[in-house]
Amino acid sequence: MDAEILGGRMLDLLMKVRRTTALVGLSLLSAQTVQAETLSDALIGAFNHSGLLEQNRALLRAADEDVAIATASLRPILNFTGSLGRSFSRKSFMSSGLLVDQSSTTATIGIAMDLLIYDGGQTRYAIEVAKENVLGTRARLLSLEQSVLLRAIQAFMNVRATTETVALRQSNVRLITQELRAARDRFEVGEITRTDVALAEARLASARSALAAAEGDLIRSHEEYRASVGHKPGNLRPPKNLPKTANSVEKAKSIAVRGHPDMQAVQHDVAAADLNVARADAAMRGTVRLRGGLNRTQTPSANTSTNAGSLSLEATVPIYQGGRLSALHRQAMARRDAARSGLHITRHQIQQNVGDAFAQLRVSRASRDASERQIRAATVAFRGVREEAAVGSRTTLDVLNAEQELLDARSGLIGVQTNEFIAAYSALAAMGLLTAEHLNLPVQQYDPTAYYKLVKDAPARSVQGDKLDRVLRSLNKN
Repeated sequence: MDAEILGGRMLDLLMKVRRTTALVGLSLLSAQTVQAETLSDALIGAFNHSGLLEQNRALLRAADEDVAIATASLRPILNFTGSLGRSFSRKSFMSSGLLVDQSSTTATIGIAMDLLIYDGGQTRYAIEVAKENVLGTRARLLSLEQSVLLRAIQAFMNVRATTETVALRQSNVRLITQELRAARDRFEVGEITRTDVALAEARLASARSALAAAEGDLIRSHEEYRASVGHKPGNLRPPKNLPKTANSVEKAKSIAVRGHPDMQAVQHDVAAADLNVARADAAMRGTVRLRGGLNRTQTPSANTSTNAGSLSLEATVPIYQGGRLSALHRQAMARRDAARSGLHITRHQIQQNVGDAFAQLRVSRASRDASERQIRAATVAFRGVREEAAVGSRTTLDVLNAEQELLDARSGLIGVQTNEFIAAYSALAAMGLLTAEHLNLPVQQYDPTAYYKLVKDAPARSVQGDKLDRVLRSLNKN
């Protein structure tokens, strides 16, 4: 009868703990409905907060300027020239011994002009190379955007997981504390030995240690969230649905090979390398330049001024430069071959990443199903062992072990649910689709063509230049 009474008291305590936990959960749920933060909110914050995106947007604008720099080489170069000089001389007449000092000041101002007429196509190829580099930089900016968003997703899910783990560990500590009290009561009436009490005490110490570790993980996940999203996490609402991916791995690989930004970047690298080979070949053909100038020279001491002008057409054809031009041509060919090999490597790497991501997604789904079944079985086992212990047919160790089995199952489910969401978004990133545009995030999209259109023709002081100034001011880069 004493065992039945103690067992009943233990069940009452456990039910109170469960009711208290449920009330706490309901209060947290009501707070989340007021201040809930979704995964979309986190992605918006990461997109707007990321200094990496801002940094690489600036680098893209710098690449845009390379097109303008190359274009400027085909335009006339005008320079203002000026000089001011003073000369001194002393004449000595041997017959008379007379010394005569002479000095004069000369001032010259002018305009010099230089126009490239022909260079074998070097400058045209340089412009095309710069354009390919711009396109490659745009693709790399998109790839970086994927990395920023994936990091935010991982941070979001890790905060969710560590928060749930802390709550689970806290519940575990409360439950084992109640079990320890019940064990001590049973020890007082002689139903169990001191060993059973010591086992409960050891398990409680272990639970408290695990709780401290979980709380440390929660703090670290908060710091990572702040770094990736830009602010502290609020009450994070769990995502409802997994993102849609391809129906098969082969289809996903086909999408990735065609449109992944890393693949596009390397393709533009190959195109630029091919153009550089042609550019190196054109360097052997020589150049033709038109040079001219207007000068005015004034000598105040002689009270004279002279106006002069010149115009010349100059051709330069390389004959021998110590093998430099041939070496540059071979170097360009070697870099082209390296770029083509890089394209091959990138293609296979992207396909492997897709395969790995989808494999991880399948594993996560299978693990989630298995964990859910494990929780159901462990719950039935724990309740049965607890009831059997109340009538004396089970020991305290049996109850503790069953409770640990249930705890491990619930903890495992938290991990696999987190892994499933991260794996799904990783699969999307492997396909090249983890972008703000594809996810329909309500953010201000960065238009990489707006700045390029204004600078590609190398504007100086003009209406177009004024538009460019306004764009720079809007970017806070002026």
